[in-house]
Formats: sequence, C-alpha cells, structure tokens
Amino acid sequence: MRDLKKRWGIESNFQLVIIFVVFAINGSLSAKISSFAMNYLGINNENTHWIPYYLILILLVLPLYPFLLMFFGWLFGQSKFFFPFSKKMLKSMGLGFFFKEEKK
Repeated sequence: MRDLKKRWGIESNFQLVIIFVVFAINGSLSAKISSFAMNYLGINNENTHWIPYYLILILLVLPLYPFLLMFFGWLFGQSKFFFPFSKKMLKSMGLGFFFKEEKK
C-alpha cells in the first residue's frame, strides 16, 4: 500500500479508501447507466446477440466512465487526484477536445 500511496501522491490511508470507494461507485454506476440506456433504446439480452450487446455496452461505458469519475471525485473531495486521471483517459480515447489546451 505504501508504494501505491507514493505513486499516486496520497498521504493517508483514509484518502486511499475514499479513492477506492469512488472507483467502485463509478464503475458500477457507469455500467448501470449504460445498461439502462440500452434498455431504453430497446437493446437487451433477449433481442440482441451477446456480441453486439456487449460491444454497444462497452462503447457506452467507456466515454461515460471518466466524466462520472470526475464528478464523484469532486463530490468526495478528491478532484485533485481524479481530474488529471480522467483527462488522461479522455485524451487517450480521442475525446481530449473537451479540454482547452493551455498555451505556453
């Protein structure tokens, strides 16, 4: 745990627990929201083959995850940790246009 705290720049075990809770809430909620959206559109396991079903689910979860991560990170007071983490994820997905580039 000491190495993880050092790598992430975290000072306390409490902060580490909060970060783990945020990751847990965020992962579960992003999958649940995506599943709800698919059901709303009429895409479910009963009328869709499992391959396109899970491909669509992944395509919905991936961009939703970093935005929810920033929100819950802010909500739990850990935005200093989660904002750069989420920005890096979005930029790697090609969604970096959501953030203005800082001119040097």
